Amino acid sequence: MNMRLCLIILFACLPALAQADSRYCQEAIESNIEGNFEGWDGESVFKLTNGEVWQQSAYAYTYHYAYRPSVIIYPSKGGCAMKVDNVSSAVQVERIK
Repeated sequence: MNMRLCLIILFACLPALAQADSRYCQEAIESNIEGNFEGWDGESVFKLTNGEVWQQSAYAYTYHYAYRPSVIIYPSKGGCAMKVDNVSSAVQVERIK
């Protein structure tokens, strides 16, 4: 296969690859965190009552205790962000399940 053909195939597939990476954040997702929530600390994993599992994707630290708080996960610059009820800041997340 020559180099030109490889580049054509690669660039033809880039839009589909970008869409696949962001498919979980095309629309806002509303759910609740299962059980106790104590904020995030860099590699936190969040299990939601809808069965999805999300992990923190950028370092940040916030402490806030709540039991089964509601969350909204929405598209943001560079991926997905999660806003937890009564927490002032949002955290960058990625879906792992």
